[in-house]
Amino acid sequence: MSSTQQEFDYVIAGGGTAGCVVAARLSEDPDVTVCLLEAGPSDVGDRDVLELERWMGLLDSGYDWDYPVEPQENGNSFLRHARAKVLGGCSSHNSCIAFHPPAEGLDAWEALGCTGWGAADVLPLVRRLENNSGTGDHHGRSGPVTLRNIPPRDPCGVALLEAAAAAGLPTVEFNSGSTVTRGAGWFQINASEDGTRMSTSHAYLHPVMDNRPNLEVRTGRHVEKVVLGTGADGAPRATGVTYTEPDGHHHTTVHARREVVLSAGSIDTPKLLMLSGIGPAEHLREFGIDVVVDAPGVGENLDDHVEGLVFWEALQPMVQRSSQWWEIGLFSTTAAGEAAGTTVPDLMMHYGSVPFDMNTVRWGYPTTDNGFCLTPNVTQGRSRGTVRLRSRDHRDRARVDPRYFTDPEGHDLRVMTEGIRLARRIVEQSPMAPWAGAELAPGKDVVTDDEIADYVTKTHNTVYHPSSTAKMGADDDRMAVCDPRLRVRGVQGLRIADGSIMPFLPAVNPNITTMAIGEKCADMLVADR
Repeated sequence: MSSTQQEFDYVIAGGGTAGCVVAARLSEDPDVTVCLLEAGPSDVGDRDVLELERWMGLLDSGYDWDYPVEPQENGNSFLRHARAKVLGGCSSHNSCIAFHPPAEGLDAWEALGCTGWGAADVLPLVRRLENNSGTGDHHGRSGPVTLRNIPPRDPCGVALLEAAAAAGLPTVEFNSGSTVTRGAGWFQINASEDGTRMSTSHAYLHPVMDNRPNLEVRTGRHVEKVVLGTGADGAPRATGVTYTEPDGHHHTTVHARREVVLSAGSIDTPKLLMLSGIGPAEHLREFGIDVVVDAPGVGENLDDHVEGLVFWEALQPMVQRSSQWWEIGLFSTTAAGEAAGTTVPDLMMHYGSVPFDMNTVRWGYPTTDNGFCLTPNVTQGRSRGTVRLRSRDHRDRARVDPRYFTDPEGHDLRVMTEGIRLARRIVEQSPMAPWAGAELAPGKDVVTDDEIADYVTKTHNTVYHPSSTAKMGADDDRMAVCDPRLRVRGVQGLRIADGSIMPFLPAVNPNITTMAIGEKCADMLVADR
């Protein structure tokens, strides 16, 4: 296919986790033409991206949009949201922790009016996409994405699991067919045995990019806005997108005969909608943008997994090689969660076999080259933030305001406080005695609820899971940007396929869930032709 072609059946704006899936699935039909646009570079042959062990080096690099957050009234204003600027999106950039979405969360989506998004409809898509080495008939064995168990090669991690069991979190196997509400275990990861990450670009696109003439992948193209025309009934219709060429000053419009799909992520998808005149009318008028569709939910409902840190010096040398340095997950349900009858864990921790001082050193906490950490995070947070335009110039980064720890009931901070205490209790168990040296952060003198809260709100991080800023929902939900078929309300020929469509985050790392969103979007596009 010639790169001068400017009309396709489908145009996908953003080569993110779900966008690569949509492009690969649609182009399986040789009679359908697909153009995938990605602002970042290709990852083909790029070992910095493909070697999973190197993933932390991608943070704050040329592969990272590195979005600052707005000043936080009750959280870490220094925090930056790492978002991928490379083909494959965050599946090419973050770690590769691979969790099936909890069935209970999917069923809750459906109960909110997202028909077709319950466990019975979504989990078969997970089975289709995976080639999983785990045990059980519920696993897929022939999908493009390799999932495998992490081998127990980290002796400190082995001791940590023994300590977790002593503290009441039994050792479990993840993705076993039921949701773990209290337990700990080695992750499954989407990576091959040789350590190559199984991003959606690598798993879905690399095998077909050179032998499908109906698929064109254009990298280095920064999408500016959706081009809107008029449909047969007079309603707005997406007819294509305009993007900036790699030289930075030429602009090209590529047209879609059938549909445009936005897959730019939970920050840039709402930004693109607003730049195109689809969003909260009053906000668009602030920047002189003509209001095509007054969609008040665009950029609202920002949900994220906020993450705390407890950090120790190690008494023995830590491992020098690792699959991805974060290899163990621990889940628990707090007293408040139990009282509310939650069916999913409200607290998760990741165990890191490396120092993680990116938010503590600025406050004077000591660090080390040889340490380990536990990072409690709030899996079902109640605080909600926003994504807003900074200007009408597409080159300006959006204003991202997660509003961490602002829920009126104080739920998120209570869960995090309990998580800090649980992390300490685990490491106090005897199996960790040969490993646990001084607690470097927050330190043994931080003990009261108020002292822990002060530490957490100054030094917390994010698990880099922004979502839900263009959520799907029922017809009577005025804040639902998409219907359950991912069609943007008020506009013909425009859908969204990325984490922004989630009503709320699953209680686990959402990368596999986002892949399933891509699978489902492709199915719906085919069915609705």
